[in-house]
Amino acid sequence: MRRSSRSPLRLVADVAVPLVVGLYLVALVLDEVVPRAGPLVILGMIAGAAQGVALWWRRSHPVPVMVIALAGGALVHFLAPQGIFPFAGLVALGSLAAVRPLRVSLPALAALLALTASNFLTASSEEAQFAMAFPVVAWALGEVVRNRRVAIDQEMRRAVGEEQARIAREVHDVIAHSVSVIVVQAAAADDVFDERPDQARAALRSIEAAGRDALGELRRLLAVVRPEAGEGSLPRPGLDRLGELVEPFRAAGLQVAVRREGTGAGTGGALPAGVDLSAYRIVQEALTNTLRHAGAGRAEVTVRAAAGMLELDILDDGRGNGMGDEGVGDGGTGHGIAGMRERAAMLGGTLDAGPLPGGGFRVRARLPLGAVR
Repeated sequence: MRRSSRSPLRLVADVAVPLVVGLYLVALVLDEVVPRAGPLVILGMIAGAAQGVALWWRRSHPVPVMVIALAGGALVHFLAPQGIFPFAGLVALGSLAAVRPLRVSLPALAALLALTASNFLTASSEEAQFAMAFPVVAWALGEVVRNRRVAIDQEMRRAVGEEQARIAREVHDVIAHSVSVIVVQAAAADDVFDERPDQARAALRSIEAAGRDALGELRRLLAVVRPEAGEGSLPRPGLDRLGELVEPFRAAGLQVAVRREGTGAGTGGALPAGVDLSAYRIVQEALTNTLRHAGAGRAEVTVRAAAGMLELDILDDGRGNGMGDEGVGDGGTGHGIAGMRERAAMLGGTLDAGPLPGGGFRVRARLPLGAVR
């Protein structure tokens, strides 16, 4: 992070810590070495000032700063043994442990403990033992900061991964649904183009509508990734738009009946947003696969809300393999059923899909209404 973007408090600390530590070490050397005078005073003052100046870069270059603090600290302690605390080393160690892994910070801790242990030669045992605790505390504080940063980074990565997976599912659902309708309608228009031009024109209008709907939903998804490039006013898909959803299927020749039972079933705003969108996508995926694979002429969608649970029931009268099993459907990948099950599982719900004994195919999903909005 650039220094210009730091908070005022952090900027003050960046200036105050090096200044205070440097002045203290210079004063310590002057106080201890003046009676002996000579070049030792100059050498000690340079070592103390160098440690203070180096702390300015403790966040951007923690390892070199730690080396300077250890070397300068050893010299200052030799000249002024009464200063039992290696202050520059403590600050440098905390900064190092906050941004570097254990394989780097632990050797630095050991080196600073070795430097601090020299107090046993020049100070009382109680003072030396007391001083030995400070490098451990400084390292532990830095390690806590590092672990917190790692946890935040992992959480951010997990959230980004989940959002990418969600967008990928949305794009799959939009494209699979729209392309399936377009393909079926294009084939129908080709079949009746010469004999029934009115039906061909109706099929072309349905293709146009499906294309416009797909573009609108893709713009909505794009608005999530790049708000400046999307249209935030586009309506969010939900069960209140089931009527719009089934129209292209009806135009493609699949007779779809929609039934709603219970309070909140298909009322959009009465449902948690995540449940509402996932329910819409499950119905869309089920009908799309019915149109693509089952050869069905009729489908029935039942939306039922009761006892804190939203139930979806999608039946068709096709060949009994509209979705196929885990190895059929969606071009043989099983992603249709797998994707719907994943949506249900993310909300704490369940989804079952399979052929019916008397023919046809059924998809049943149960989504808890207590899911997070």
